[in-house]
Amino acid sequence: MISISDFIHRFQLQLPAHPAHLPSNQRNAAVLLPIICKPEPTLLFTQRSANLRSHAGQIAFPGGAADPEDPSLIATALREAEEEVSLPQDKVQILGQLAPLDSIGGYCVTPVIGLISEPISFQTNPAEVANIFEIPLFDALSLPHYRYLDIKRRNRQHRVYFYWHQKHMIWGLTAAIIYRLAQQVQKTP
Repeated sequence: MISISDFIHRFQLQLPAHPAHLPSNQRNAAVLLPIICKPEPTLLFTQRSANLRSHAGQIAFPGGAADPEDPSLIATALREAEEEVSLPQDKVQILGQLAPLDSIGGYCVTPVIGLISEPISFQTNPAEVANIFEIPLFDALSLPHYRYLDIKRRNRQHRVYFYWHQKHMIWGLTAAIIYRLAQQVQKTP
């Protein structure tokens, strides 16, 4: 197991010098990977509401589509986290971003990594989130915990990752994001 300071050191991402303007011809989205700095750091997840049109009931990170008013994808991730789980934007220390991933829904999704050091009382927006829960960060970053399935969709090969923690199955884009982060921090500096 590595410490949170080792995780931060290994993460080694830099914030863009200038916030990127969102391309108008692409559907952009961002998710926040909220790392809660406890003695044993955790990663916050949401379970989407069963009433949503897409991805109902699935495990996800707080996030969603970029609005035209969002100055950056970091702003998108922070705004969505505040809307979904009442996470105040000023309580998140942004570490950086992972490279964007394409979602099955046609979005280019940018994962944003943020630290939360103060105790926060999360409150779900029931229209979007059915439940929130935490998983120990270093359990989620353990590559041997992941399984995958290769599928063909629209004549293209896709690898779908799966990760189980207690009663929660995390899969698809959410699992792929964590897997990518785990690969990055497992590399020796």
